[in-house]
Amino acid sequence: MKESDLDALLDTAFQQCESLGHPLSEEQKWILRTTLKQATRINPLDQLTPQQRQAFLQFAQENAEWKTVILNDWLESRDSGTVQFIRDEYGIEWLNSITADDLAAYRDSEAVLKIGDRIEVSSALWEWVQENDNEWVSCTVIGLNESDNAQETSCVVRFDNGQEFEIQGLYDWNRSNWR
Repeated sequence: MKESDLDALLDTAFQQCESLGHPLSEEQKWILRTTLKQATRINPLDQLTPQQRQAFLQFAQENAEWKTVILNDWLESRDSGTVQFIRDEYGIEWLNSITADDLAAYRDSEAVLKIGDRIEVSSALWEWVQENDNEWVSCTVIGLNESDNAQETSCVVRFDNGQEFEIQGLYDWNRSNWR
């Protein structure tokens, strides 16, 4: 349903309430409009392919000011790297429509690991590497130490060569180092 259709439907409902002698206050109308718009809103990240979404979420994780970085790239005609597709395929209106809640909805649903999951980890976890020299290595999650505090959650992974490594701050400060 388009926003204009939703507004028209709400206006009709408000008029019916008034005609029946039960007018709503402006605050009640605002609450209903806001709640329904949030409930019927589609997350813009749903439009991305899984690969685009992964690239975008990783970019947003690594760049606290991700929206500003992308907009500045556009203004200065710089390539935006792994998220160039946003400018090429979706545009500024789409970018501006993304909220923190949109990002959180995907981070929360895609970031939960289970024992046995195959993931890739960045070589930046165990050695100092330049950003362009970063390598991704496959491994299997063999242990989880979950905590209510994201900084204390960790996991143990086993590489194909049998070596094991513990990732501290799994969902917090080390989130950008695994996928």
